[in-house]
Amino acid sequence: MLCRGLGVSRSGFYAWCRRAPSAHAQSDAQLRRQLRVLHADSRGTYGRPRLHRALRDRGVRVGAHRVRRLMRVGGLVARGRRAFRLTTGHRMTDLVVPDRVQRRFEPATLNAIWAGDITACWTSEGWCYLAVVLDLKSRQVLGWACERTLDADLVRTALQHALQHRRPHRPTLFHSDQGTQYASRAFTTMLETAQILGSMSRRGNCWDNAPVESFFKPRKAERWPRQPWSDVPTARRAIADYIDQFYNRRRLHSSIGYRSPVAYERHLTTAV
Repeated sequence: MLCRGLGVSRSGFYAWCRRAPSAHAQSDAQLRRQLRVLHADSRGTYGRPRLHRALRDRGVRVGAHRVRRLMRVGGLVARGRRAFRLTTGHRMTDLVVPDRVQRRFEPATLNAIWAGDITACWTSEGWCYLAVVLDLKSRQVLGWACERTLDADLVRTALQHALQHRRPHRPTLFHSDQGTQYASRAFTTMLETAQILGSMSRRGNCWDNAPVESFFKPRKAERWPRQPWSDVPTARRAIADYIDQFYNRRRLHSSIGYRSPVAYERHLTTAV
């Protein structure tokens, strides 16, 4: 009945059933398997550009349109982004400093400009807060801290970890927004002690600290669960795994030539 409806002979249909898949179909199936592996390895975060680059890094020559088609057939999509919770405020006593970066987010060397920011993470015990410090040359997370309280100690701990990570090197500039944590006397004193010059974006302008903003936005989709973490220690373990094992070492970053931050820094040091 199906053959009659489609205008196909029964013998032709059975011959098609016995015929081996074409070379192109076999190649598509192999590529779909590789895409599934790469997509799973990225924790479901890679879209077409990064999957295409990951295949090229494996020596697979394939066009972007074919990758898009195979992703659609395989149901592979990058996880979407989620909303934020406001983490910064201002007081009349805040020590605001000028914007010395002026959106020049591509310094010539490592340890020239570090940048920091804070985001909120939801747990069953309530909100906790994550502060990070990035090197703007490699976009590597040098230090981070996750605590229940949103105060100056949070950003001081993140900076302290970054200074330990980069010892004896330290940046010329530390860039942040005008949040009370970064404008506090405790944090600015820490910068002065470390001989680091502070820089702050304009109030209410997220583009003035875009690299760290762009770090947080995809992270909400890539690692933050749809349901809250059970408690703060669980959140810390998940964040540590994401930053130390995936983001710094394996995640391909478009602004540094689709390398991971660690691989990019290795490239910079070996090229000198």
